[in-house]
Amino acid sequence: MSANFGVIVFPGSNCDHDAYHALAHVMNANAQFIWHKDTDLSDIDFLLVPGGFSYGDYLRSGAIARFSPIMQSVTEFAQKGGPVLGVCNGFQILLEAGLLPGAMLHNEQLRFICKQSYLRCETSDTLFTRTIEPGEVLQLPVAHGEGNYVTDSDQLKKLQDNNQIVFRYCNREGETTREANINGSIDHIAGICNQKRNVLGMMPHPERAVESILGSDDGKRIFESALHELAAV
Repeated sequence: MSANFGVIVFPGSNCDHDAYHALAHVMNANAQFIWHKDTDLSDIDFLLVPGGFSYGDYLRSGAIARFSPIMQSVTEFAQKGGPVLGVCNGFQILLEAGLLPGAMLHNEQLRFICKQSYLRCETSDTLFTRTIEPGEVLQLPVAHGEGNYVTDSDQLKKLQDNNQIVFRYCNREGETTREANINGSIDHIAGICNQKRNVLGMMPHPERAVESILGSDDGKRIFESALHELAAV
């Protein structure tokens, strides 16, 4: 049986259709939209929390979306081991919901960034990266104003020790130079997972990099890995 992918839609989401297109039309997966007021995830095998400006990013990015009815179901889904991918604003929502540690600040330059970025895969030990070798460099676009990931020194050490840093910003050659750290994130962090390794938050957009005509199809690697893992269950 094919896995069912759910794409959550909040007021202000604007990457939901990108995500649906990537899953349904490019990856040929079963995908459906889930409105933020819905709570039933019984037929969902994989959740994607997309980017955008949920609730206009009032208060803080993701701060209001965290209280949408769907998020209690998302939390329960994740606690049971269900895979959850949060992209950009979705990452911010997962942080606000406590499903991932840390927080987001405004970009170091205090400017909205919309450009191609390079990120280095740091671990294959997640269902999102099982088919990607550590050290491989992916090219994915970013589009955010608050992508400067921060956490305290104790939590950072836990992320490092537990191999929870999944992606780091780098240059084309895979080097984590200061110039490559486009938003100033601590330790070049572009994506992290939880300790159970079933929840991934990342700022770059894999759903916007699934067709080479758009400049890169490296985002397919993440969805291919997820589909491969779910098919093996």
